Amino acid sequence: MKIESNFELQPYNTFGLGSCARYFTELVTVNDVYELVEHEWFGQIKHQWLGGGSNIIMAPVIDAWVLHIANKGIEVLSETDDKVLIQAQAGESWHQFVLHCIDLGYSGLENLSLIPGQVGSAPVQNIGAYGVEVKDIIHSVECFDTHEKKWRVFSNAECQFQYRDSFFKHAEHGRYLIWSVILELNKVFKPNVGYGDLEKVSIAMAQGSQMTAKIVSDAVCQIRQSKLPDPKIMGNVGSFFHNPILLEQKAKLLKQQYPSMPQYLQGQGKIKIAAGWLIDQAGLKGLQQGGAAVHQQQALVLVNKGQATHQNILDLAKQIQNEVLDQFDVNLHIEPTFW
Repeated sequence: MKIESNFELQPYNTFGLGSCARYFTELVTVNDVYELVEHEWFGQIKHQWLGGGSNIIMAPVIDAWVLHIANKGIEVLSETDDKVLIQAQAGESWHQFVLHCIDLGYSGLENLSLIPGQVGSAPVQNIGAYGVEVKDIIHSVECFDTHEKKWRVFSNAECQFQYRDSFFKHAEHGRYLIWSVILELNKVFKPNVGYGDLEKVSIAMAQGSQMTAKIVSDAVCQIRQSKLPDPKIMGNVGSFFHNPILLEQKAKLLKQQYPSMPQYLQGQGKIKIAAGWLIDQAGLKGLQQGGAAVHQQQALVLVNKGQATHQNILDLAKQIQNEVLDQFDVNLHIEPTFW
């Protein structure tokens, strides 16, 4: 286990912010984990787990020990005629893992294609897109409990998944290191393309042939690339705000005022509305604070126009929240974590 000082984190966050960590270590093997928790600094110096950096807004200086999860490996654990349990190590690229599963003939993850970040971050955020959330696919999550210094497996129920939320967001800070995720996938493909433009694009790409998980994945990638900037070209963390979930009565009142407002039934008397639509209708596309701006093609995304700072992003987010609250009486909640 190698410890580095004053480590530059700009390559480790998709917003491309200049940031310097007091200390930095990559965790690649199980032995690295054991060595970490026995180190005299562990428990004395604040630590931060870092995956793909795709949901983090980093401050210029991180006065902490940043621990980058970099373990690799994918393994099929068991299978039946129609299901398979597959384990992916936390340091694997999420999108590459999705493509690997599709290549193996397993489906269920195709709607979650091209989401940036690593596998280990997926359960924390309960990532979701195009009508699918990872909570519907995760079987269990393998963690190392740094307090008890032992391994623990959380079942799907124990993860306490909710919309863009999980137990891991609220557990004692930094206690659990997510080391791998076990998912239950399908061996028989059943398309789920009822969200947004996905069905139309998928059918067009199929060109009259049978729909496959690969076609749906390609359609998702095409739609995402048409709306979302590539973080390698223009820094961003994808969706910056949660889509608000409102009580049905309030959502219906808004629909009467704004008939074109997209709304999605959630059950239990709740309706999800599109945060990007609210920001767009408030006239905020292109709004800029320093080097941070609202993306011109997708209002839900904030981008780094060059030399954006932590404060620029915070100021821009607050302005957006205030404008949307004033016009629609809806609170927008920030999705990424500010370090």
